[in-house]
Amino acid sequence: MIAKLTKQVTSNELLNKYILVLNQNGFTGETDTSYATRLVNSTDNSIYQEVPQAVIYPKNPKDIQVALQTASSDPFLSLTFGPRGGGTGTNGQSLTPGIVIDLSKHMREILEINVEERWVKVQAGVIKDQLNDYLKPYGFFFSPDLSTSNRATVGGMINTDASGQGSLVYGKTSDHVLALTTYLVDGTELNTAPMSIEKAKLLAEQDTKIGKIYKHVLETCLEKRALILQKFPRLNRFLTGYDLEHTLSDDLQTFDLSRLITGSEGSLGVVATAKLNITPIQPFKTLINIKYDTFDSALRNSPFLVSANATSVETVDSKVLNLAREDIIWHSVSNLIQDVPNKDMQGLNMVEFNGETPEEIQTKVESLCAKLDSMIEAKQAGIIGYQLTSDKSDILKIYAMRKKSVGLLGNAKGSQKPIAFAEDTAVPPENLADYIVEFRELLDSKGLNYGMFGHVDAGVLHVRPALDMCDPEQEKMMRQISDEVVSLTAKYGGLMWGEHGKGYRSEYGPTFFGEELFNELRKVKTAFDKDNRLNPGKICTPLDSKASLVSVDGQKRAWFDKQIDVTVRESFDNAMTCNGNGLCYNYDEASPMCPSYKVTKDRRYSPKGRATLMKEWLRLQENQSVNILDIEKTLIDSENDTTWWERVVHTYKRNRGEYDFSHEVKESMDECLACKACTTACPIKVDVPTFRSRFLNLYHSKYLRPIKDIFVAQVEHTAPLMAKAPKLVNALVTFKPVSWILKSVIGYVDTPELSVPTLNNLVSDINKFSMVEFSNLSDAELAKTVLVVQDPFTTFYDAQLVADFVSLIQKLGYTPYLLPFLPNGKPQHVKGFLKEFKTTAKNAAEFFNQLSDFNVPLVGLDASLVMVYRDEYKGILTEKERGDFHVLLAHEWLEGISLSDVQSKAHLKKQITLLQHCTETTAMPKSTNVWKAIFNTLDVEVKTPATGCCGMAGTYGHEIQNQDNSRQLYEMSWQHHVQSADFDSLAVTGFSCRCQVKRFENSKPKHPIQILNEIL
Repeated sequence: MIAKLTKQVTSNELLNKYILVLNQNGFTGETDTSYATRLVNSTDNSIYQEVPQAVIYPKNPKDIQVALQTASSDPFLSLTFGPRGGGTGTNGQSLTPGIVIDLSKHMREILEINVEERWVKVQAGVIKDQLNDYLKPYGFFFSPDLSTSNRATVGGMINTDASGQGSLVYGKTSDHVLALTTYLVDGTELNTAPMSIEKAKLLAEQDTKIGKIYKHVLETCLEKRALILQKFPRLNRFLTGYDLEHTLSDDLQTFDLSRLITGSEGSLGVVATAKLNITPIQPFKTLINIKYDTFDSALRNSPFLVSANATSVETVDSKVLNLAREDIIWHSVSNLIQDVPNKDMQGLNMVEFNGETPEEIQTKVESLCAKLDSMIEAKQAGIIGYQLTSDKSDILKIYAMRKKSVGLLGNAKGSQKPIAFAEDTAVPPENLADYIVEFRELLDSKGLNYGMFGHVDAGVLHVRPALDMCDPEQEKMMRQISDEVVSLTAKYGGLMWGEHGKGYRSEYGPTFFGEELFNELRKVKTAFDKDNRLNPGKICTPLDSKASLVSVDGQKRAWFDKQIDVTVRESFDNAMTCNGNGLCYNYDEASPMCPSYKVTKDRRYSPKGRATLMKEWLRLQENQSVNILDIEKTLIDSENDTTWWERVVHTYKRNRGEYDFSHEVKESMDECLACKACTTACPIKVDVPTFRSRFLNLYHSKYLRPIKDIFVAQVEHTAPLMAKAPKLVNALVTFKPVSWILKSVIGYVDTPELSVPTLNNLVSDINKFSMVEFSNLSDAELAKTVLVVQDPFTTFYDAQLVADFVSLIQKLGYTPYLLPFLPNGKPQHVKGFLKEFKTTAKNAAEFFNQLSDFNVPLVGLDASLVMVYRDEYKGILTEKERGDFHVLLAHEWLEGISLSDVQSKAHLKKQITLLQHCTETTAMPKSTNVWKAIFNTLDVEVKTPATGCCGMAGTYGHEIQNQDNSRQLYEMSWQHHVQSADFDSLAVTGFSCRCQVKRFENSKPKHPIQILNEIL
């Protein structure tokens, strides 16, 4: 039996009292002490895990102040805090055992812009890409670039002094901070901006907290100036946390405390708002992708490329390139990074030139290309070829591939995963190649695989060795490598932390700074936070504190994971392998992943959040000696091990408030739309719909299922029966007492109407499938035959589409056969009826495998159903049971059919707008181009705007509790495109998407098949 999982911590009276007083004091944000929320905030993009006491979500700067002021007196002085942005840090900077102050959920407001003076003011939770989308119409951008720019917040960038591509020209975040509003640990508001040294000295004379801060920092910066300049390396990626060198200007005339706060990792205060300078967009770009025979050649050639006055020089090695080839991202760049015939590309440098005019960069580009041609001809520098592009969209595609490198490395096969711990080292660019040779020797000596990519123009290379953190010996090896890399970077005049801050590497601070200078850092911490309450353990501790710095040996996610039996970990690898990359927090509303997170901004409702909860649920089951795999096998292959009455009792206790962590996991899973975008868009391929289905199956072995789930799971059996009297059923559905029952008892609204006339009436004259008759067809007849696979939604609720497809097949000179309707099983899988789903899948597979011998195309119409045959059937059936049948979608079949000889009326449609089902967009990325090619043959232009989820996603949009989210998703991503298109020329591939459009626009768009049928 599934174990009841009780609360993992006893009630914390102090914490509860703090939350109560906080709200009484006027805090307008949200507070959450649930285990689920604490868990999803216990990890970031690092290998570490620290479960906080609570999470609070301020809605404005005043809320931050109230939170800190409330905790500044007894009895709350023992509480500690850690600010958090996007959680993209690779070294655990935002992890805390105390209270998380999450600035990313609500504080996303862009407050003011001044184009003439070139600055913008923002709240700390504003996302980097959000800011640049806002600035673009003004002709500006915020220039520090990150691979995580679609989810990293400005506050997080400030706290880690982030930088990335193009830093040689654009610098780090600190180079663009004009002013900050920061709240100190007692709630004091600190406003910082550059000022004269005289004014800073006047402030230092004041007997206030702020005056004491200025006094301490000024003394250190002035008195220890020579030591600071001696210790801080001369790098483009200068030292982060605390940047004592740049707090004073080179001429010692200007003082800027913002430079100290920038890079302080939230250990000095909580940044609320920032005034940032903005950079004019240079409208013309050219990118040269230079290909090499070895990665070493690429590194050694980089100083030559930097000397060409490029804006940036980025690099990736063959491991990253090969992982990209296996990912959905590759289809967008394969023509831009083509293989060189008879050459093995082992490295790639991407050199970008920017300019105000084409002429400004033309000379640079032509000069570099001429030199590259000479090198290739002379077989020098290992260069085997290069490609140019000046198309902005193509350049963005290449950088999207480069940005995804971090996640792609985490998708390496096996238990050893490339991990971040010594992966942002910085050395002078001229030392980089020699440094990497030694770094590689170090890793090779330990027999490790690794991937490399980075910013060679700045001497920063991301190196991620593959280790299994569940193996104690490999965890020790990680420590050994860390120690050796610290020494290696020192040897080459560099830093272990060139880009991603210190975090759990803070223990190396004393080694790098030396005792005298490190004590100066501790004085700064003391002035700001003498009781060590802000992100304790990061960077340094106060002078009199006995607290330890966090260590690379800190508690890791693997400490939790290795408590789960290895066979369970392997079985649930689609959850276990989540590495915290967080691409599912993507800000882009046109991105398919992840709709439930986009609309709620609640990290529990994201693939990363759900994977985290699933892992913890499995761990807690293991700790109670519950064999999940045995129970699951019993549930699928035989009978439930609990009686109906036992489930009634457990459900009653749940409804009375009895705690079980399973309920928190279930709540998260219920928000999933099962759109499957995560299965391809996530670089790690976290597959929420699959492990969600397994969880629901297990959960409901103990707790009763809601009526609505039973209603959905049976739809493929009830729809054929209802279709025998569609007018009567449609009338009943709209009858007020029945609609009330559907809404109030079952929990469903806007139930679609059954098709009238039915499919049988619409296609009464075409061939109905008969195995005997079909077996007698000649090879020539079979070659011109198409088998139409029915699904419950198009057959019974959108029969005209099936009829139009049949008509289209005939117009193309083929004979359509309508296969008998067989349940597909998707509704059962979505709701976790896995025993029933397995039976359905076996029946369907057995039938389709009988047909596969005829070598006749099987074609279905709805992607969400067709993909079940390809994916979910493989997960539930053995290879023998699954067989080798293959169901195509309409565009896949049409791709192989010539339309040039078919008479058309293409003049009726010169242009159509195509909106695709999110499952189709992510699982079949080439489908858009296929549809374009099909219509282009008929001289019809196809517009394909990028969209996310429409908000329907099967039955999600019909469930009563999802109505607000469903509408918001439609308005967020689809509404504009639908309302701005010519509705008669609007094509939508997904059945649920067409239902959603009809629901909000009172008219149902056509499937592209129907438009194609009209013009042929």
